[in-house]
Amino acid sequence: MRGNRRSVFIHLVWATWDRLPLITPGIERRLYRTMQATVEGLGCTVLALNGVEDHVHVFVSLPSTVDLAHLMKQVKGVSSHFVNQTLRPSSPFKWQGGYGAFSVSRWDVEMIIGYIRRQKEHHGRADLRPELEE
Repeated sequence: MRGNRRSVFIHLVWATWDRLPLITPGIERRLYRTMQATVEGLGCTVLALNGVEDHVHVFVSLPSTVDLAHLMKQVKGVSSHFVNQTLRPSSPFKWQGGYGAFSVSRWDVEMIIGYIRRQKEHHGRADLRPELEE
């Protein structure tokens, strides 16, 4: 095999500060666009991005040149700065310090994409998949 080949799929999940419902309909679209642009600007591919008022899920294909901790620092930092400085919500926007990062087999990529795309439906009906929410 010539050259390097690597397919690393990571399901990222993180919450707002104290799980407050800070991701309102008024900021959601622009927040998600900023997050996607930041991820792609670092050389990753966003496969799915969605969430609800107190947390987000981002599914990425991670190249060998990107460090996961750096990716998360940039996405969380850029997005919170954007919300506070540009969108100026009535209360300060802040992410919790931690995050979850889960590797995904290439055979499960479509399942995870579907799961993330249906976040509002899952949370609205309490049709949660405990193993993915944990």
